[in-house]
Amino acid sequence: MELRPAFDALLGVDDAMAEAALTASQPALGAIKLAWWREAFEKLDAAPAPPEPRLQAAASELLPRGLHGRRLAELEDGWLSLIDDTEDLARVEEHGRAMFTLAGDLLGRPDPVLARAGATWALADVARRTGEPRYLQAPMQPGHVPRPLRPLTMLAALAGRDGRRGWPPEPEATPQRALAILRHRLTGKL
Repeated sequence: MELRPAFDALLGVDDAMAEAALTASQPALGAIKLAWWREAFEKLDAAPAPPEPRLQAAASELLPRGLHGRRLAELEDGWLSLIDDTEDLARVEEHGRAMFTLAGDLLGRPDPVLARAGATWALADVARRTGEPRYLQAPMQPGHVPRPLRPLTMLAALAGRDGRRGWPPEPEATPQRALAILRHRLTGKL
């Protein structure tokens, strides 16, 4: 079964919320935009998707695979923590756990390693998106990832690399990052 469109849709959900949180000119406006997205994803469980590409992709690719709109809506909280004056790292980490749990459900492979990997990824992702080094944390504890999960956890392997290197993060698409991905794919080591 081809899962690429489903993963694209899931990442699109996350990008929509990140965009709402990080591009708003005022925190209250960002909160309103996030609330709109949350409600729009929740409504997908009971109504057809409106003509918005990310909502339509979620409805056509994620809902048939068992990822309900209410679960997608839960991704809001991590992004909301960036604009509600708490900047709560635990909420950002929980966002990553939720994101990778959803991705694991798409793969049909729920696994506890995904929660840890998601938390690591979320902090590095927020650091890169915001340009704020305080989000870049130490890498997750070493471990071994089962082969079917490695295409997903390679994002956590890169986040761990960012954490080890410190600020500023390495640019995307360098040969060293490609080697880190290859190493993770072959060995499963984080």
